[in-house]
Amino acid sequence: MLVSLWPVPVAADWSCDGDLLSVETVAGAVDLTGLPGGIPNTSAGTLPGDGVLIHWRGQTLQLPRTNNAGAPSYTDGRWWWRVEDPLHPEFRQRRGSIVSYDCHPLS
Repeated sequence: MLVSLWPVPVAADWSCDGDLLSVETVAGAVDLTGLPGGIPNTSAGTLPGDGVLIHWRGQTLQLPRTNNAGAPSYTDGRWWWRVEDPLHPEFRQRRGSIVSYDCHPLS
């Protein structure tokens, strides 16, 4: 018998600079049973090693979760995503300077 301990990915849809952006939360390869005190740095149901898949403008970005304090944020060094305020998620790109995209949830 095969039992999966991976949570089902969670998806959300947004509009960023006028284009559809969808986000899937994916679980990383973290052993939840190894530490007697639990996993440190758990935030909003995410663990170190978790990530997101962002689908936007024909691209799929795979961003790992950071260990920054506060709401979970995700970055690969170029792209950055965080939903601290559900009405205005933060989506940025480093291209010499920081480019911030205007995002809001779809109704």
